[in-house]
Amino acid sequence: MNLEFPPVVVGHGTDVHRFDSERPCLLACLEWPDTPGLAGHSDGDAAAHAVCDALLSAAGLGDLGANFGTTRPEWAGASGAALLGETARRVHEAGWRIGNVSVQIIGAHPKIAPRRAEAETAIEAAVGAPVRLSATTTDGLGFTGRGEGLAATAVALLYQL
Repeated sequence: MNLEFPPVVVGHGTDVHRFDSERPCLLACLEWPDTPGLAGHSDGDAAAHAVCDALLSAAGLGDLGANFGTTRPEWAGASGAALLGETARRVHEAGWRIGNVSVQIIGAHPKIAPRRAEAETAIEAAVGAPVRLSATTTDGLGFTGRGEGLAATAVALLYQL
């Protein structure tokens, strides 16, 4: 059977980081004062990382770890915006255009709603495509409910160039 990729593909990404009070909180390409930072090889931006994974997956380019992981010292401490920009470049180079991205942050804090539009704009600037952001809690369940960290999931739609 000959399977060809359709002119439109979807990718999904997930990322999880524990809180680290020694770092600033960088999430959805913004700094969140009064919130512990997120541990990680780069800046720990779970939302940006989930978007990268969704884009890379849809384009058939692997995942965040394969492209920017701990074996790649040049990406140590990189911002979510830098990772998103480089991911978007690689996606375009592979023959795809980003249609849109949807990302959801899962955790009790920070409160996303007051800065939702600002975060969408920041991620949009990095990927060059429309972005929608939502947030939810787990009603006290699991590591996010206990306030130990954050998770994020994302979906990306790509069009073949």
